[in-house]
Amino acid sequence: MECIEFTYEKKYVDDFIGLYRKIYTDHHENMQNDNEIRQLLLGTHTLSDYFSIHKFCVYEGKRVVGRFAITTYHEDENAYFGFFECINDKEVGKIIFDKARQFALEHNYSHIIGPVDASFWIKYRLKINLFDKEPYTGEPYNKDYYQAMFEENGFKVMKHYSSSIYNTVDKSFSNKKYEERLLEFTKAGYKIESPTSEKWEETIGDIYRMITRLYSDFPIYKNLSKEDFASNFDSYRQIVDFSMVKMAYFEGKAVGFFISIPNYGNAVYHTSNPLSILKILKTRKNPKEYVMLYMGVEPEHKGLGKALVQSIVKELTASGLPSIGALQMDGKVTKNYVEEMIEKRYEYNLYCTEL
Repeated sequence: MECIEFTYEKKYVDDFIGLYRKIYTDHHENMQNDNEIRQLLLGTHTLSDYFSIHKFCVYEGKRVVGRFAITTYHEDENAYFGFFECINDKEVGKIIFDKARQFALEHNYSHIIGPVDASFWIKYRLKINLFDKEPYTGEPYNKDYYQAMFEENGFKVMKHYSSSIYNTVDKSFSNKKYEERLLEFTKAGYKIESPTSEKWEETIGDIYRMITRLYSDFPIYKNLSKEDFASNFDSYRQIVDFSMVKMAYFEGKAVGFFISIPNYGNAVYHTSNPLSILKILKTRKNPKEYVMLYMGVEPEHKGLGKALVQSIVKELTASGLPSIGALQMDGKVTKNYVEEMIEKRYEYNLYCTEL
């Protein structure tokens, strides 16, 4: 077997992208956005100026059997291992991890962290359970045997995350603490409301300001410029259900946010396919489930999180739809919001190995 580092050669770019479809043969499992991956490999993505990507394919004869990339940032002592895909073969996996370690050592990095596909803002974390369920929009999906490959090749769990599967909210459901918190903040002059499409740019600007402050201590977080953040999130305007996006204001200033989208499955990653476009339009009009992606509250407004959650619970009660609270890190209070409604939890790991 041979591991080849490449730059922009069409053959290797095509093999790198094409391997995914050979591994994920079930259409519903295909969560790869080919166009975005190609842009990242060719350095033309909106975020490409923030990092360098070193790309590798593993071949058995002429057949591509594995791929990965190492992402590096200026003045960051860590190397980030991502875009990992591999056939179910321990030998191929060992070649990949050995090569990644060799590259990081040769370039004097102190740790390898992964899986991270280039950026906090693109995709990271490894799924480790509930592979019997179809992946939801925004889920970092992978094969079930990848966990063993990481752990057998010297990676230790750095952080653990979970996504909560919430039952449908029955109209009789009541949580006095959350209801009282919403009433309390409303009486104190706070406004919690859904934005409109016409105010999207203003809303994104407010969310950018808050995320830059509130998410700065998250593992692998990197700042973006306001313009690049807006560009990266521009597609959300077309897929959000604005009733399930909430902004909290106090004295005219945004101090909290909650972003949810309908669960489109993998349709949003395959928009070159007319059937995917039709599915997006149909799902946006008649969602079957929501994915709650981002939430944040300025620390000076303690308790506002429960009020925001209650405003979403009211929407879910009205719609009668289930939801997924996506990718909450252990230790964050958001993980246990409305805990009595949680049916199951998806689990994910972020790994690290010291060099």
